[in-house]
Amino acid sequence: MALCESLYSPLQMVEVGLRNALQRALENHFLTAQWYDKSACYELLTKTQKSQISNAKENLQRLSKPVSPGRMVAELTFGFWTAFFNKHYAQSRDIVHIATLTFCAAPKSQRDLQTLNRRLTRLRELRNRVFHHERIIHWTNLDEQHTSLLEVIGWIAPELRELAEALDRYSQTRADGLDPWIEKLRHHRQTKNLDDRPNFWFAALRAVQWVVVFCGSLR
Repeated sequence: MALCESLYSPLQMVEVGLRNALQRALENHFLTAQWYDKSACYELLTKTQKSQISNAKENLQRLSKPVSPGRMVAELTFGFWTAFFNKHYAQSRDIVHIATLTFCAAPKSQRDLQTLNRRLTRLRELRNRVFHHERIIHWTNLDEQHTSLLEVIGWIAPELRELAEALDRYSQTRADGLDPWIEKLRHHRQTKNLDDRPNFWFAALRAVQWVVVFCGSLR
C-alpha cells in the first residue's frame, strides 16, 4: 500500500501534465481550443477516441455542465491521451508535430511516436495497477519504471519534474520495507495500552500477514 501511495504524486503529475500539454498542442496545431469539434482533427482520431469524445460530451450534458474545453480535457481518460502516440498515427504529420509540441523538452531521439508509445504504455499500465491498489512490489523493473516516470514528466515540463522530485517518496518507501508498519503496530499497542486485550496480537499478526500477502516479499 505504501509503495503504491508513494507513486500517487508523480503519476498524477504525468497524467495531468500530459493532458494539459496535449490540449495546448492540439489547440496550437488546429487553431482552436475546441479541436475535438474540428473535422480535420476528428477525422484523425481512432474509433475508440471518437467514442470517448461522444461519451464525454454526453456525460457533461447529463450533468447539466457546459461542454467547454476545460471540462472536456478533465472528462477524457488517460488512455484517450496516450492513444495519440500509438501505431494508428505512425504516418500522421499532424501528430508528429503535436508530439513535438507536447514533449518540448524531450531529446529529439526520444520524440518519435514509437518510443513515446512504448514509454506511455508502460506508464499507463503502472498507473492502472497503482490506482486500482494492485500488488506491484514483485515487479522486477519497478525502480526503472519510477525513473522513466520522472523522465517523462521532465519531457513535458522540466519545472514539473523538479516539483515531482522534491515531493517524491518512492525511493525512501522502497528502502524502508515493512519496518514502519511493524513499528506502527508496536506504537499502537503502547499508546492504547492494549496489554489486557488478548485478541490484539492475533489481530496484529493477521494485519501483518495481509501486508505481506499484498506487498509480497521485500528484497
